[in-house]
Amino acid sequence: MFKGRQGTYNLVSGGVIAALYVALTVIANAMGLASGAIQVRLSEALTILPCFTGAAVPGLTIGCVVANLITGCAPLDVLVGPLATLIGALGTWLLKDKPFLAWIPPVLSNALIVPFVLQAAYGVPDAWGFLFLTVGAGEVIACGVLGLLLHSSLKRVPNLFQAP
Repeated sequence: MFKGRQGTYNLVSGGVIAALYVALTVIANAMGLASGAIQVRLSEALTILPCFTGAAVPGLTIGCVVANLITGCAPLDVLVGPLATLIGALGTWLLKDKPFLAWIPPVLSNALIVPFVLQAAYGVPDAWGFLFLTVGAGEVIACGVLGLLLHSSLKRVPNLFQAP
């Protein structure tokens, strides 16, 4: 499945991305930012990484599953939350050559899906439209602002995601 140096490097890269996603989510959770109607998961800034490597897609998804388990999310959130991350990461990967647009898929997938999870799994009484706006605003901060800052920094590192 993972043949040669590049395959091993991709596997390790995906694992490191998953670990970073978990660590950043735990930090955001400790600050009260990782869940609820208004959330800014610092880890969502990493959804820009598929612009650099396809290994980020499974890494982000697995990281989201583990982060949701560790932070005590409801079972529905453990299943559906990572699906939103997967959809967003795939969208970013498809737009990898257009980073000024690549941050938008994770914002949209989370803004569309997470409000349903908040209502169904946690009984949040707010209207879906309100939750769409609040979750979307947090995603714009994490993916749009922080993600683009991360992209700007990482694009200056030559061969960052290439096997040595």
